[in-house]
Amino acid sequence: MSRIDGTIVFTDLDGTLLDHGDYSFIAAQPVLSELASLNVPVIPVTSKTRAELLSLREKLKLDTPFVVENGAAIYVPKGYFSFNDDALTEQDEFWCKAFAPSRKEWVAVIDSLPNAIREKVTTFTELGNNGIVELTDLTLDQVALANEREYSEPMFWQGDDALLEAFKVTAKSLGFDLLQGGRFLHLTSGYDKGQALAWLKQQFMRAKPNEPQFAIALGDSGNDIDMLEAADQAIVIKNPHSKDLELDERIPVLRSVKEGPAGWAETLNSYLNLGLG
Repeated sequence: MSRIDGTIVFTDLDGTLLDHGDYSFIAAQPVLSELASLNVPVIPVTSKTRAELLSLREKLKLDTPFVVENGAAIYVPKGYFSFNDDALTEQDEFWCKAFAPSRKEWVAVIDSLPNAIREKVTTFTELGNNGIVELTDLTLDQVALANEREYSEPMFWQGDDALLEAFKVTAKSLGFDLLQGGRFLHLTSGYDKGQALAWLKQQFMRAKPNEPQFAIALGDSGNDIDMLEAADQAIVIKNPHSKDLELDERIPVLRSVKEGPAGWAETLNSYLNLGLG
């Protein structure tokens, strides 16, 4: 059996398949096209929202399932698998598997926080699109899509480190984890990119019971570690903005020499023996 048979590629986007600076994927295009010709599914696993993914999938020419909001939900195109699951809900042209509470529920949790913490938090809802633009490098059009969140509510933190530690303790007491991204905080309820990968791999195994499935995961930052460790083969893409990711020593790891989409193409071309220049 070749390395292509049964292979599923799970990939982070920003800094991995997409360039950190201009979001280009030109360097990865030949490998993307080759994988499509070989019927190897390429599945985005990202912090982005469904609204952001809809247009991006068209540019990438992907018709596969995709994972949004850091593993909070999976969207499967209708008809992609020949079976359905009672746990899925219908969302336009997709079936949705949600692991997280809705955005409305997260807002209620945040509003119930102790006053000392709550007054130091400004949610995306409260910031509005213009406020988010002021805190990021995104355009207003990009922010509008990024703010169409369904299963999370990012928070801008304005407190000190001591109060942040108190926030983490409070979150734990409520049954949640508090994660810190670049500029924003996120409450989660135990879901992650790794859980999403495992669920989707199970669906591929169910669809092709006589063909062993082999999951390759590619990522470049800390929020990709769960996904990388859930895969059969982890590929860490060089990220000049962060230290090297440390994974469980039992996980087979390949590390790229190049950054971003060039590293994405370099490692997959080599590992899968695609023979591209």
